Amino acid sequence: ISCLRSPRNPEQKIIKRVIALEGDIIKTIGYKKKYVKVPHGHIWVEGDHHGHSFDSNAFGPVSLGLLHGRATHILWPPQRWQKLQPMLPPERKPLHRAQE
Repeated sequence: ISCLRSPRNPEQKIIKRVIALEGDIIKTIGYKKKYVKVPHGHIWVEGDHHGHSFDSNAFGPVSLGLLHGRATHILWPPQRWQKLQPMLPPERKPLHRAQE
């Protein structure tokens, strides 16, 4: 789970799950193309609430230059304190993973 600057408003920070890395092919959810190969120097990010999240399905691949940090915990509100798990939902795994 990453913290990045919004591609539409660099003053705003957003927290999203990294779904695909450069070179990966991903099936999108409502993006203008059904399949996207993530370009060099970019990642594909999505929120956990599909269809109600401002993420790569709205604005496309995100430049690595906008990546700001990594979210590890929820601290507020106190009743939601928890460590975040780096889990990728099985249905959102890339169709093709780039070779390392």
